[in-house]
Amino acid sequence: MITKETNVDLLKTKQHFEILDGLRGVAAIAVVIFHFMEIAITDYSKNFIAHGYLAVDFFFCLSGFVIAYAYDNRAEGIGVMQFFKLRLIRLHPLVVIGSVLGLLTFLFDPYSDFYTVYGLGKTLMMFLASAFLIPYPVMPERYLNLFCLNAPSWSLFWEYIANIFYIFILYKLNKKILIVLTVVAAVLICYVAVHSTNLSGGWGGPNFWDGGARVFYSFLAGMLVYRSNWIIKNKLGFIGVSILLVLAFLVPFSDQWNWLTESIMVLFYFPLLVALGAGATLTTSFKKICKLSGEISYPLYMTHYPFVWIFLTYVAVVKPKMSLLEVIIPVSVILLIVVAYLVMKFIDVPLRKYLKTKMIKA
Repeated sequence: MITKETNVDLLKTKQHFEILDGLRGVAAIAVVIFHFMEIAITDYSKNFIAHGYLAVDFFFCLSGFVIAYAYDNRAEGIGVMQFFKLRLIRLHPLVVIGSVLGLLTFLFDPYSDFYTVYGLGKTLMMFLASAFLIPYPVMPERYLNLFCLNAPSWSLFWEYIANIFYIFILYKLNKKILIVLTVVAAVLICYVAVHSTNLSGGWGGPNFWDGGARVFYSFLAGMLVYRSNWIIKNKLGFIGVSILLVLAFLVPFSDQWNWLTESIMVLFYFPLLVALGAGATLTTSFKKICKLSGEISYPLYMTHYPFVWIFLTYVAVVKPKMSLLEVIIPVSVILLIVVAYLVMKFIDVPLRKYLKTKMIKA
């Protein structure tokens, strides 16, 4: 899902995938806006960003590309345990941070009192399940999310599964076998799209296996883009590719045609965007923006939803007018970006540096 490998090279050179970093941030902001909007406007056909959930499929595809580039040539040398340590240090601090925020908002939400319903035992279980990424869909009030305290953790669960398969199996496979697996995964994506009428599942108990299908295809597709050297040189720049990405989230929602439009976007459009992003030329003026966008994307993704839970109960209890929500939502998105930056700068980055230092010394 949203990951960022340090010192990523471009093929045989030392050029960084700066535009891909920037796209990661654009997608993360789209997810945050979508999560607010799906509560404000429950009818997806009237929601301007109703396909924002497809950002997760883009993250999975981007992850497959970056993981393959970063580790294909050194997975054998670093070994399984070293790989797991590196991935845990990169990903898991924010899993725990998001769980802590989820617990705090669960306990101190001014518009609900779920603690009296679930008590100490289940609340503790929900926190431990969230912190250790063990699915625990126990709250019908939160739509049986796999992780009731921090809903987006479902994609991290599947990201970990993809990483496990990568280090044990996928990096060893030749290109022909990878293509066969990708085709099989594409068929599975089409089945899920038709059966579920869309590709929004994976986050809850009833649609658990949809998440497996989504990561199965997109992660493999990202690997295939890298392995096949499908880097499309272009002059779209960060803005151009970002517009193409955002357009995917703005496609009108249609119950009749979602299975088709979403399948096309996941199967073809997102791998194309990764190829375009990897090959696009970045002007100097956008380098700092792309860097910051990439750095803040994962913290934003993993810290925003505890506050969305409060927004959900606020809307349910207060029933504010849309004119008020039109102010609350953009202000909330901006504030959550600030929170994500502060968490990144003062907690996540120092903690990861500390853990890396300890690992090197060990």
